[in-house]
Amino acid sequence: MKDSYIRFDWAIKRLLRQKANFGVLEGFLSVLLDEKVEIIELLESESNQQTIDDKFNRVDIKAKNSKGDIIIVEVQNTRELYYLERILYGVAKAITEHISLGERYCEVKKIYSISILYFDIGKGDDYLYHGQNIFTGVHTGDRLEVTTKEKNAIVHKLPAEIFPEYYLIRVNEFNQVAVTPLEEWIEYLKTGCIRSDTTAPGLEEAREKLRYYNMTPEERHAYDEHLNAIMIQNDVLDGAKLEGRMEGRVEGLAEGRVEGEIRKQNEI
Repeated sequence: MKDSYIRFDWAIKRLLRQKANFGVLEGFLSVLLDEKVEIIELLESESNQQTIDDKFNRVDIKAKNSKGDIIIVEVQNTRELYYLERILYGVAKAITEHISLGERYCEVKKIYSISILYFDIGKGDDYLYHGQNIFTGVHTGDRLEVTTKEKNAIVHKLPAEIFPEYYLIRVNEFNQVAVTPLEEWIEYLKTGCIRSDTTAPGLEEAREKLRYYNMTPEERHAYDEHLNAIMIQNDVLDGAKLEGRMEGRVEGLAEGRVEGEIRKQNEI
């Protein structure tokens, strides 16, 4: 029987929270960010709570990059309604939740926002987009470089080294044969399939830890309900699109219907 693997958005909220399973997440982040990433902990925050309807479907991760710097990585499986606003809100929450009142601004950590998108976001030929803040001279076109003092030394930094970076993974736009480790990861995100001969960081561990039938009957039931909720959400949104009413007040009504249907299913 062909192995069935669990969706990544479900696994990251539930099965990968234990330190013994960090290898899967570390592999994914290392491949995407193109540098070795070591997870220190999953941060306790509002987003990491396991709510019934997955309203906060994002996870904040405290990690160390290849230079030894502490970073915060925010991964979210974004819904279609107001998705850019959701991404912005998620980054703002990640910054404010993980700095204590009274701490100096130098304690603000670099944020990497990773959004896994299973819907059409508009025009664009690639399946992976990267964004960051760059300050460009209005008249000269040059890029601003900031000079700061750190530990009695003058340090030159680009604003992009401090401001958040954004990764948008357009899962449904990936339609090629997976060759690189990154492509193998995107293939898994899209199809749930993992090659038996994979050597991609994290996917070898995922083959062992994310098998559907490794879960308890209770976990499988909860997971099946999660998939059912996703199908309901997509049906409601598709219906709203067909009616041509995806703007203004109707967007709020559609989202309310989605969450209402999901809660109804969870109560059954």
